[in-house]
Amino acid sequence: MKATIGTNLLSFYRNHSTTINILLKYGIALAVFAWVIFKNWNGLVKVVQRPIRAEPLILATSIYIVGLLITFLRWHFLVRTVGLEFTRYNAIRLGLVGFYFNTFLPGSIGGDVVKAYNIARENSRRTLAVATVLIDRIIGLWALIWFVAIVGTTFWILDDPLLKNSVLESIILCTVIFVVVSMIIWLLVGLLSEEGAARIATRFGRVRKIGGSLAEFWRACWMYRKKSRAVLIAMLVTLVAHTGWVLVFHYSVKAFESPNPEIDVGTIPEHAIVVPVGMTVSAFIPLPGGIGVGEAAYGRLYKILDKPEVNGVVGCMSQRVITYSLGLIGYILYTRMKVRREVVRDATASSAAPPDPVVQPIPNAVAGP
Repeated sequence: MKATIGTNLLSFYRNHSTTINILLKYGIALAVFAWVIFKNWNGLVKVVQRPIRAEPLILATSIYIVGLLITFLRWHFLVRTVGLEFTRYNAIRLGLVGFYFNTFLPGSIGGDVVKAYNIARENSRRTLAVATVLIDRIIGLWALIWFVAIVGTTFWILDDPLLKNSVLESIILCTVIFVVVSMIIWLLVGLLSEEGAARIATRFGRVRKIGGSLAEFWRACWMYRKKSRAVLIAMLVTLVAHTGWVLVFHYSVKAFESPNPEIDVGTIPEHAIVVPVGMTVSAFIPLPGGIGVGEAAYGRLYKILDKPEVNGVVGCMSQRVITYSLGLIGYILYTRMKVRREVVRDATASSAAPPDPVVQPIPNAVAGP
């Protein structure tokens, strides 16, 4: 009897594993969120009784919108860099639906899957099209680490008291080491010849099942490495966007009037260090929109700054309200925007713009979704 029940349960899980996993992630997210609320209940009650300041909320929302547009246009730029035609209109359209799914699906890559599916469907070089989404994500995360390293190094040169905090000093040191190592790898890759890059692609191609995709992704990375100027532009643009995310959180915290803002609320330099850490934690924990985890992370980071933990939680919650609102509005806009397939075509179809031989698909390459 027990064996039969176990077999039935296993069969049910196999048939509904995707739904069950999603429900579990939402359940865990809500449980973590409830725990954070319970832990900070007394402080939250006091904060929500304070007057809400409209100006910081409006400013945070405006900066958020600009930051989103920057990320959409960065992806458009990266797609065009590798020879695929892609209009700004469609970059914004797919960016909006991607942002919606990133906000409401577990993890922060659900929207990337949607964007990759749509752009691959409209290009003959599908794997290369999908690779642009992955490269866009990698540049975003790489620039996030660069941002902390640059800001932290600036504080070190200025002998800012902020670096007296040992935890923040360790965070900055780790980012500086990562930047140095990644730059060495980037420079070494640049020393490869065309033949060397082709040999690496061939080796990737021999990997069972996913070899074609790995080889094509490597070719895309190699092509971007040869276009260092384009990557530099994308990095600089992303650093501007990350500055915006810092300001979004800063003004989200200030949305609730504090009796001692100089003591209880983090400064912009302090937020420049801790916000990227909070963003990274929320991005890598596979829960819907990082809910619960984000609040816990920002609360802990505020504690590291020797400030009330509840203010970090409130700042994250205020920012989350903006994120959810813009996510829903973005999805509504996406449903109203007509698909312009006639202008989204592969540049390789034109004799005036022949494809680069480095990124041609190899036999048995996976075409993508």
